[in-house]
Amino acid sequence: MMSATMRLRAAHRLTRQCARSLSTTARQLDSASTPTATTAHTQTTPQVTEGKAPVELKQAPNRAEVWSRSQRPRSMAMTGPRFEQTDFEKQPQPYAAIELIHQQPVRWTHDRIVACDGGGGPAGHPKIFINTDKPEIATCNYCGLPFANEHHREHLESLPETSYPLA
Repeated sequence: MMSATMRLRAAHRLTRQCARSLSTTARQLDSASTPTATTAHTQTTPQVTEGKAPVELKQAPNRAEVWSRSQRPRSMAMTGPRFEQTDFEKQPQPYAAIELIHQQPVRWTHDRIVACDGGGGPAGHPKIFINTDKPEIATCNYCGLPFANEHHREHLESLPETSYPLA
């Protein structure tokens, strides 16, 4: 166990080391970047002049040259067969999940309450119970699967349009 004196000496030693490193850094910063009082008053604000082209500022942290031997220069970046495919017929056409779920047919049931677990297993979701009492298509709050009571089938088929196919 360290005695109180040893702890005090260790703390004092750390304080001296920190003070030395901070004072050196402060001196370097002070001499390099702070303007003197006389030059601060004589500085003028930059003026916009007619006829001169605006200076293009690069976005930080972009660099003009490469910083790794395995990196390609900016002029050669984003080239090659991966980026040259322009035939959009061959590109993947991802659908939004909402578009895909609205292609699912309504699941008709005779029960007033149905349970949905999204198919179960690791691809599923927590089991929830859905009330099908109302004459409308009831959807699962997690996966969006549509359910309806068979008792309301005639009414739902008489509607001019539904958001899910009534297969």
